[in-house]
Amino acid sequence: SGDDGMIDVSAKFETLREAVAEARVTAEAATLELVTANLIPKGDLPTFVKAAAMLAAKRTPDLLPHCHPVPLDLTEVAVEAGRDAIVIRVRIRAVWKTGVEMEAMTAAAVGALTAYDLLKFAKDDTLTIAGVRLVGKSGGYSEWREAGQGLSAAVVVVSTSTAQGRRQDRAGKAVAARLEQEGVTVRDYRVVGDDPTAIAAAVRDLADGAKVDLLALAGGTGLSPDDVTVEAVRPLLDREVPGIAEAARAYGQRRSPRAMLSRSLAGVRGTTVILALPGSTRGASESLEALLPGLLHAFPMLRRAGHPG
Repeated sequence: SGDDGMIDVSAKFETLREAVAEARVTAEAATLELVTANLIPKGDLPTFVKAAAMLAAKRTPDLLPHCHPVPLDLTEVAVEAGRDAIVIRVRIRAVWKTGVEMEAMTAAAVGALTAYDLLKFAKDDTLTIAGVRLVGKSGGYSEWREAGQGLSAAVVVVSTSTAQGRRQDRAGKAVAARLEQEGVTVRDYRVVGDDPTAIAAAVRDLADGAKVDLLALAGGTGLSPDDVTVEAVRPLLDREVPGIAEAARAYGQRRSPRAMLSRSLAGVRGTTVILALPGSTRGASESLEALLPGLLHAFPMLRRAGHPG
């Protein structure tokens, strides 16, 4: 269970994460003047605080049991000694699967402890670490999430054995369940055989007739002679969107050396986004995980809603 160790983040995608934290050390004005005059016996306080904070940021997973090791791209520490407090501000950036707020707060806290250690010689009874707080953070799934509410979808399983009742579908149902999690309403679910005519008929019916926003086909994207989904779907696309399939394969390849063998395809027909995904449950699920939530931004683009910011 999640209580037994670190949270499993293997399914998450990497995004630029940033966090800013701040710590304050308060003391009498006379004590703080020693800092600005560089009269601290143990050495230059800002220099030591910055070094300690940077080291602490890198050691955060050694100190906090549930923190994952994160490759930090930036650790920036500012130390300001004012008339009533020393303010330690830390900014951290990383391109990774988890946030870096704990690294920023740990760095600020250890920086404050270092300042306290350097100032304790002054015998100032008012010397206090007044607090450590998260100033702000950005990045991650929540920042890129877009509402799936109001969007409709259909799932087509392409498999002759499933159509004949010799095999149970799990991939298509996994795709439908994942879309529902995003708030997308799955209006249609059907199974067709590995037949280009049947595949094309399903695409036309759902894109041109039902006009669903998203059509996901699962199966027929491999290298077997029966895998004809790509050949059936590609001529029906008004525009192909190569980056979607590239993102799914890149995500999958980091988890399985066979992902490169997928011929997954994506494009637009009218105002319907069409995905041709692998037929295995793992392949279909990982592909969709790679594409959400970014895929949902295709719909405001199609509706000419523009880009945020």
